[in-house]
Amino acid sequence: MKDAKALKAGRQRGLVTPEGIALNLTVATRGARFGALALDLVIIGCLQIATTLFLVYLASGVFELDRKFVEKSAAGSALQLLAILWFAAMFLFRNAYFMFFELGPRGATWGKRAVGIRIASRDGGRLTSEMVLARNLLRDIELFLPVSIMLAASSGEMGLAGFAAACWFLVFALFPLFNRDSLRAGDLIAGTWVVEAPRQRLETVLSTTGAAHHGTSRETGAQYRFGERELAIYGEYELQTLERVLRENRHEALVAVHEAICRKIGWDPGSGDQHAFLEAYYAQLRARLEGGMRMGKRKVDKWA
Repeated sequence: MKDAKALKAGRQRGLVTPEGIALNLTVATRGARFGALALDLVIIGCLQIATTLFLVYLASGVFELDRKFVEKSAAGSALQLLAILWFAAMFLFRNAYFMFFELGPRGATWGKRAVGIRIASRDGGRLTSEMVLARNLLRDIELFLPVSIMLAASSGEMGLAGFAAACWFLVFALFPLFNRDSLRAGDLIAGTWVVEAPRQRLETVLSTTGAAHHGTSRETGAQYRFGERELAIYGEYELQTLERVLRENRHEALVAVHEAICRKIGWDPGSGDQHAFLEAYYAQLRARLEGGMRMGKRKVDKWA
């Protein structure tokens, strides 16, 4: 029986970013993905129940006003508006919840973050809105639509339709079992996969309040200070790429990223102190981006 390390090694995948940087990622387990989906569905269910109760409360107020002051036509219009709001809210919770969080800098919903996984592009590029939209719209076909049919068929009035919906659901539910990357049909079409996101925060490793943040190399004593012009070039996507490179700490990747950044900001790359340079650049870039977000300014990537 394979041990845990061997099983994890079997989930290791390599990709090359558009900048030519090689990265290693670990494909998330099927259990982690199922657990994340279950947590997300519980969260969505709670939001839907809370919204429904709130709208029912508003509707009861409309009925009360109807008995006292409001004209019948006005009360009917108010109830129709509340019904429309309910349908819109249910749709948004079911779809926009996933898209909102997966398009964020972490690429993960609350459920995914809880189990330590995230969405990533299989070509090494940045996640696009088209990718996230495609993988989440397919969820309606994979999950919500067949489940809705099965629930409707549970009364016995739609036996054949219920059986067909159950088969439909099983085909898509078992789809991740028959490919090595545990891809859903939505992932396959969107060009995405789900990978492990290390729980350890990189800033605690780099101690950003220490030497890395202040730009001083522990080995050579070199001072690395980056101005607004050097830091304004990159955004959140490049910060995440640099974070993965520093975590993996592979010499060839460090050298490649070091040279790429130096070329971009107009510095002489030199050699021998790549790790300290990248630690300092990461810490100062992160501080700049976080400061911008506090001011309502967000830079998603270098193209933004």
